[in-house]
Order: sequence, then C-alpha cells, then structure tokens
Amino acid sequence: MANELWGPLAGLIGTWESGLDGLDVSFHNEDGKIEETRYREKATLKPFGPVDNGDQHLYGLDYRAAMYREGEDLPFHTEVGYWMWDATDQQVMRCFILPRGQAAIAGGAAAPDATTLQLGSVLGSNTYGILSNKYLDSVAHTTRFDITITITDDAFSYDETTVIEHKRYPTIVMHTDRNTLKLVSRET
Repeated sequence: MANELWGPLAGLIGTWESGLDGLDVSFHNEDGKIEETRYREKATLKPFGPVDNGDQHLYGLDYRAAMYREGEDLPFHTEVGYWMWDATDQQVMRCFILPRGQAAIAGGAAAPDATTLQLGSVLGSNTYGILSNKYLDSVAHTTRFDITITITDDAFSYDETTVIEHKRYPTIVMHTDRNTLKLVSRET
C-alpha cells in the first residue's frame, strides 16, 4: 500500500490509545454548569480507497473512537466516521456521526506532507456542515466545530471546540476536548 495516497492522513493509520490524558470541558445537565472530565481513549483508523466521484479520487481512513471515564468499562462517548484526503484539491475532511443523533463534516486545506491539520464545520454550510436531531437542535443548538490535529511518528494530539447555544440555560457553551494518543500498532 502506497501511503502517499493518503497524504497527511497516512500518519494516522493504526491503533491508538491514551491514558487518562484526555480532558473534556462541557456542560453537565445534572449540575447545570460547566465541568471537566478526564478520560482515556482508544481509536482505530483503517485505510481504504480509492473512492471515485467522477473526476474526484478520495482516499480515506475508516475510524472508530471510544472515550472512557476513569474506572469505567463502558464509554461515555463514541464516534464512527471517516477521515478523507482529496489530493487534487488538497482538502482533508472528517465525516463523523455521534450516537446522540448528530453528524458533521469538517474540512480544511492541507499540504500532502502536513503534520498539523485544521478543520472546521459550520451550521448551515452546504459543504462543511453540522446536522442534529430535532431534540438537540431545540435544546442545545450546535453552531460550529473546529479541530486542530498534530501528527508525529508515534503519537497524535487533537484540540477541538464545539460551540453550542444552550437553550435551557441561555448561554453559549464552548465544549472542548483535547487528548494525545500513542501508537499501539500500525496493523489494522
């Protein structure tokens, strides 16, 4: 497999884990306030492609991630989706679904050898946008998602912010997550 086909995503191929290095800063409905949660994470990113859309040729990573609070065996958050590379337009995309009934496509420009990627998604955009189920849209309206990811030989880190207009407690919540995951195996 020629890793250059995956451009800047090639360094993400594999199985990754973190200790309790993750930090989730989010609104906790039970307490009615912003709180911090430490978490550990497991992620697997498997290569596939090409995916051809007429003249567009994409290579991607099928990814699954799960986050666990300290001492818990069941994840408090999971994600499934794809990281995609469009070499012609030099665009990186992350398409993902959350089990609470929300989907997003975030994207941004990147060089084929980039080790830092910046992607964004905005509510209402026809290209890099956000969709929510009716309940979430009415009580916690997500308007923006941004992520910066940095890739090294044996680790990757991310820092992401989700902007939420919370209706029950009229405020704008900057929900942030950040973590560094270490490479467990390049075998997928």
